[in-house]
Amino acid sequence: MKKETIMVYLLILAGIFLIFNEFRLLGLNNKVSGSGVSDIPTQIKTVSALDVSPKGVPEIYGKELGVSYDDISVSNQKKADETISKLGLFDTKINLEGDLLKRYIKITNSIGCEYCCGLQTITTPQGEPACSCSHSFAMRGLAKYLLTKHPELSDNQILEELGKWKTLFFPDAIGAKAAVLKAKGIELNYINLASNKYKDIEKTGGV
Repeated sequence: MKKETIMVYLLILAGIFLIFNEFRLLGLNNKVSGSGVSDIPTQIKTVSALDVSPKGVPEIYGKELGVSYDDISVSNQKKADETISKLGLFDTKINLEGDLLKRYIKITNSIGCEYCCGLQTITTPQGEPACSCSHSFAMRGLAKYLLTKHPELSDNQILEELGKWKTLFFPDAIGAKAAVLKAKGIELNYINLASNKYKDIEKTGGV
């Protein structure tokens, strides 16, 4: 067989191999992304209070509600209050029953308002409001909105969104928590940062 012919065969095989790999990568990406929203918590690569705060418009519901993570800023307290109130309205407007109520209780019993009210969770085991601060109203309201308007989201995806807003509400406290988590080699994502999973680790040092 001529050398030129062998080279042609090798080039063809290499092309087939590259195409095969592309399809494998495409399939892997589809498995991870699913419907376009990954259930894997968003990993954060930095630890300062400023850097762990989410930025921009929430992908799923930001345009629907006309809210942005950037609305919560000490430089514009009026806008921050308006956004918190907008999210909080859903807490009183939406009533949940059945499976949605069970999901709501599970989610809201997994996150607290310890930096404001000192409470372990933002609802009671029965799903009633555990406190009346505006931060809790906003997180409860967002949970109800997402459960009713976007029930395809998993409990972790909704909990992560609540965690993002909690990070904005208490950036210094959660920034300090982020530093401790990173020092211990714990992945930085909004569930680890803001839910009760590692509650008070910045105070106890993990003890």
